[in-house]
Amino acid sequence: MQPIHPSWKPLFDTFLQNAYCEDASDNVFPPKHLIFRVFEMDVKEIRVVLLGQDPYHGPNQANGLSFSVDTGIKIPPSLRNIYKELLIEYPERNYVFNSGNLENWFKREKIFLLNASLTVKSGKPGSMMKYWEKFTDEVIRYICDNNNRCIFLLLGNFAKSKECLIFDKERIVKGIHPSPLSANKGFFNSNIFLEVETKLNEKMDWSI
Repeated sequence: MQPIHPSWKPLFDTFLQNAYCEDASDNVFPPKHLIFRVFEMDVKEIRVVLLGQDPYHGPNQANGLSFSVDTGIKIPPSLRNIYKELLIEYPERNYVFNSGNLENWFKREKIFLLNASLTVKSGKPGSMMKYWEKFTDEVIRYICDNNNRCIFLLLGNFAKSKECLIFDKERIVKGIHPSPLSANKGFFNSNIFLEVETKLNEKMDWSI
């Protein structure tokens, strides 16, 4: 299992329940050793929380970071639309997005790529949400209590439903989900990433 940063210890000691289905490990994503990958990050170092719903439910996709896939895996449609919006908002930065691997966002930019469900059954989106949602709701509250500067980027109705857990509403940026079904209904040209930088009062490097 990936090492969990000590800053999360009070949360894990108090709230974590073992939700992983041992008897279905071959049919659950991501692999067991990557389930808690996002918690490698010190809670106090988080700059942006980008909340996803649950991991990709196809083989070799989910890697423990929301919206991310490993290098060499086809870029998923929602992430491809995120890239398109970044190119719209920052044409002068000449970004090139040729991979779906968001590890640089995670490690370099301190973007906390959290899914509300940390695991999913193969081919069954949302199938393990009930095991994790209470815990990941507490994760959001814990971040609020232990980091007073990060921005919460909530894309889509599901992510927006978590607004009630964030007491400082000035730290929230909300937008349309980038999926192909909704991206043309207000995600493109929304300037949400510019808004994130404005609220942070600093520049992010969105390159991968």
